[in-house]
Amino acid sequence: MLIFLLAYLGGLLTIFSPCVLPVLPFIFARSGQSFRSNGLPILLGMAATFTVLASLAAVGGAWLVAVNQYGRYAAMGLLLLLGLALIFPVLSDHLMRPFVALGGRLQQRADAQSSFKGSLLLGVAVGFLWAPCAGPILGLVLAGAALQGANLYSALLLLVFAAGAATSLALALLAGGRVFALMKRGLGAEERLRRGLGVLVVVGVIIIALGWDTKFLSQFTFLSTAKTEQKLIAQLAQPVAQNAPGSAPSLQGATQWLNSPALDLPALRGKVVLADFWTYSCINCLRTLPYLKAWDEKYRAQGLVIIGVHAPELAFEKDAHNVEQAVRDLGISYPVAMDNDYAIWNAYKNEYWPAHYLIDAQGRIRGKHFGEGNYRETEQMIVALLKETKDRRLKAE
Repeated sequence: MLIFLLAYLGGLLTIFSPCVLPVLPFIFARSGQSFRSNGLPILLGMAATFTVLASLAAVGGAWLVAVNQYGRYAAMGLLLLLGLALIFPVLSDHLMRPFVALGGRLQQRADAQSSFKGSLLLGVAVGFLWAPCAGPILGLVLAGAALQGANLYSALLLLVFAAGAATSLALALLAGGRVFALMKRGLGAEERLRRGLGVLVVVGVIIIALGWDTKFLSQFTFLSTAKTEQKLIAQLAQPVAQNAPGSAPSLQGATQWLNSPALDLPALRGKVVLADFWTYSCINCLRTLPYLKAWDEKYRAQGLVIIGVHAPELAFEKDAHNVEQAVRDLGISYPVAMDNDYAIWNAYKNEYWPAHYLIDAQGRIRGKHFGEGNYRETEQMIVALLKETKDRRLKAE
């Protein structure tokens, strides 16, 4: 039962992480209105959709990736309509029919009996776009789902995590509603606030559609709950069995390789390997990339091979086109293994994004680090292993 408490606390902490920022405009779009008929159903829809999508992500299948991708497109379209309806409520039925009219009708439902359903639909749309930061606690939950596949236990854990996130957002929404009520007492303030929220919603959709959200949020290095989550895991979670020291599991099982033909450790004997578990929408992972790219450029000629093991957090990260585009945009030139079936993830018993495993020239794990940071120590270990490899080769000659 402690793991469920841990999942709930991890969800609560999402309000302090940067990954919640892109969806805040969508949630606060109904500020100042009844929480029971507007805010609550939005949060319920978001939590339920995230739970279903995250649970099914462990199943895999091209059909699921396609459904998730088209669902995201539909969600962005729906939220864009909502934003336009907030900005142009009078013109929506005349100038932009029928497109903005749909958003206008959704907004007008706030005062109708069907407002609960309309808000629930908006919550579902938000759930398609919400990608929480894959901190240690969510990593632990998703690692279990990846290992066991989609089942009731994993779904309940994800639902509890989503409930924790919904709780913290509900508190923020209630507080925001009070602020909204105070501000709209001023002459014309309500109209300006409504239009301002509409602008934020439209901007939020555009940022997510262009993929700018992860690039922007990766700069918020001061927003991180990783240390707090690590302490909670140490106190509440059961220890997970790790690979025995010195054993380096296989890299076989990738569904696709980018920037390289398929690789495996036997073919890399004599090289120092850094296996980096990441996913392209993980803010914490993106913050480590400048260091990885610098090490690749600096030490590749000396025998370092960096392999990015792309293990998806959510279903849309399984789409090969999305991953290929991200690899190009991020300027990654080292090999990337798409681990859509979590074969490599499970072989390493991994449970974190990002996670670094240093493997020596004999194929043994000599160092590992979970999460951000520790860059100086990691580079020192790389240099030491490269020197060790060179000395052994010279001695053999």
